[in-house]
Amino acid sequence: MTTAAISVRDLTIVRGPVTAVDHLSLEVPSGQVIGLLGPSGSGKSSLMRAIVGVQVMESGSIDVLGQPAGSPTLRAQVGYVTQDPSVYSDLSVLANLRYFAQILGVTDDSVERVLDQVDLREVADRLVGRLSGGQRSRVSLGTALLGSPQLLVLDEPTVGLDPALRRDLWTLFHQLATAGTTVFVSSHVMEEASRCDRLLLLRDGRLLAEGTQSQLLERTGCQDIERAFLAIVEGGAS
Repeated sequence: MTTAAISVRDLTIVRGPVTAVDHLSLEVPSGQVIGLLGPSGSGKSSLMRAIVGVQVMESGSIDVLGQPAGSPTLRAQVGYVTQDPSVYSDLSVLANLRYFAQILGVTDDSVERVLDQVDLREVADRLVGRLSGGQRSRVSLGTALLGSPQLLVLDEPTVGLDPALRRDLWTLFHQLATAGTTVFVSSHVMEEASRCDRLLLLRDGRLLAEGTQSQLLERTGCQDIERAFLAIVEGGAS
C-alpha cells in the first residue's frame, strides 16, 4: 500500500468573508505527480499554503510526510513554489541559487544540478530582473529543488510558459517522482490533466472527484477531462 505524503482531514480555511476551503479531506500518495485542478478561486492556493504551513486554518488538520504541516523539521523536506516568482530581481540567477543553497546548507553541486534541471545555465549570470516571466518562474522552481525535497508543492508552475518548456517541465516532474519525490501541482488548465498520475478536482473549496484521468473519464462517459469536470460539476456523473 502506498504511504500518503499528505493527509488532509476535515480542513476549513476562511479568508475574510470567504470560505476558501470547506471541510475538505483527501490523501496524496507518495512518489507520484498529483494534479490539483479547478478554476480560479476554487481554493487551490489556500490548500497549498496550508500544506506548507503558511496558511491559518479555521479547523481540521494536515499531516505532511507523517508530521503536522508547518513543523520546523519539514523545512528541508518540502519545496514550495508560489504563483509569483519568489527570488531577488537585483541578483543574478547564479547568485540567487547560491544564496538559497547557503540557507538550506547544500553544496555548489546542487546549484550546478539545478541549473541544468530548469534549463537556465545559459542565463546563469544574468540579473533575474532582466529575465522573461517564464525564466523567473524557473529560477523560483530551481530554488525549491536545491534541497532535493521529498515533497514539491507547485502552484500553477507552467503559467505563461511556451509549450516546449511546459513539456520539458512536466518531464522533469515525472523524473522527480520516479526518484521518489511527491509532486503536488495545481493548474486551471484542464489539458494538463493528462500529464498527472492522479487528479483531484476542486471547486468552491470542495473536492468534487479524485482518481486517474481514465477513471474520471470512465465515470462520466466523457472524452476529455474538461467535459468530465463539467459533468461532475453539473451532477451528470454517477
